[in-house]
This record gives sequence, structure tokens and C-alpha cells, in this order.
Amino acid sequence: SEGLAGGDAAMMKDIVIAYEPVWAIGTGLTATPEVAQETHAYIRSWFVENYSQEVADAVVIQYGGSVNDNNVDDLMACADIDGALVGGASLKADSFGRIVNYVKK
Repeated sequence: SEGLAGGDAAMMKDIVIAYEPVWAIGTGLTATPEVAQETHAYIRSWFVENYSQEVADAVVIQYGGSVNDNNVDDLMACADIDGALVGGASLKADSFGRIVNYVKK
């Protein structure tokens, strides 16, 4: 939150937050959709508390942490996950293509 200090509401609407659990970095492990949603909801609530619901709704919050073609559907079904920060799966054309072409319902 220190890096966001001093920004006004208009600026916050252009912010993209990427969250990846420390334990997921380089491990191939992924948070469950429930854990990822809980964390993203907490991040979004910070924007509600410090700015407004309107700003919170406009901020894009992406999940990173071994997103791949097998888990993208479950992760993107979470209400507060707006996109994916893709690592290793981006090196596999078929897998990455499926992630890139995902359409949130």
C-alpha cells in the first residue's frame, strides 16, 4: 500500500495490480481458486476503504502463480480476479493460446 500512497482516485483507475503468492514463485504451485479469490477480495477492499467502491471496481487485479490452460477457467471464474499474469505457460503455444483467448463469463 505504500507504493500507492498519494495517488488520487483518477490515477487509481489506471492501476493494474498483479498478485502472486510468494510460495508460488518458480514452484509450479497454484493457489486454490478459493484462496486466490479471498486474497483478491482483500486487495479490492483496500481500494474501497482508501478510495471508493467505484475505484475498487475499476482497478484491474491479476493473479499470477502457475496459471495454465488447466486452471485458468477456475481462477478466472472468481469475481475479483480480472486477469492472469502468465509465466511458464507462455512458453507453450497451445497452452498460452487458450489462456490468451479466455473470455470471462
